Amino acid sequence: MRNKPASQHDEVTLSEHDGIRYLHFATEWVQGAMRIDKPAELVLEYTRQMMAWLLFLDPPREAAIGQLGLGAGSLTRFCLKHTDSPLQVVEWNPQVTLVCQWHMKLPAASRLVIDHEDAAVWVADPARQGQCPVLMVDLYDAQAQGPVRDSVQFYAHCRRVLGEVGVMTVNLFGNHDSFPRNLANLREAFDGRLALLPPIDAGNQIVLAFSGPPLQVSAEALLERAAQVEARYGLPARRWARSLIGAQRGQGLLDF
Repeated sequence: MRNKPASQHDEVTLSEHDGIRYLHFATEWVQGAMRIDKPAELVLEYTRQMMAWLLFLDPPREAAIGQLGLGAGSLTRFCLKHTDSPLQVVEWNPQVTLVCQWHMKLPAASRLVIDHEDAAVWVADPARQGQCPVLMVDLYDAQAQGPVRDSVQFYAHCRRVLGEVGVMTVNLFGNHDSFPRNLANLREAFDGRLALLPPIDAGNQIVLAFSGPPLQVSAEALLERAAQVEARYGLPARRWARSLIGAQRGQGLLDF
């Protein structure tokens, strides 16, 4: 499945329970979710963690927030509501986009561009260099057991898309055998500049990867930033900050 050509698209299906609509690829695995009466809310915990880049960067004003994998459009709807940034989404299955527009309340917006292309091909284009200082990567197929694009080369191309200074968040599956390989490939592509958030009950684990000059920040400054993010966006940012501080216990300054 990892090397499946883009012409072989997964069938998109929907389910609903207790006011939440779920997107699937014809399996029981959930690919995304939307609270029907609050479509911009991030229902799934891992999607909230995908926004942890806000601890380090403000939403860009001219360059785009990049998203590889549309899913149920949760991150797209959230960013359209809470930022003024241009949004660049790459989704290889046009049916996913149609379902999000028809059934997942994905709004039409002049600052939203969706390219229907293999994410690996998209990031490999040299013209993408520096296009998205923020990149959120969530690339899963119907089996949902590991990213479908995860090579060192792919992650190195993602780093090039970030440009001089940027942060990428990647949705990995911590208790699957793909996790160690992804972590090793990310470390190689980003010169070891990674930070891991704690895994959630569903098994997802979000990794942050950094481009640009080495970053040092005090625990106090990170917690202050987290409080601002929490107040503005309604995200559990102080929890994220405390976990990152705990991972570097004993250091006066945190390195990212």
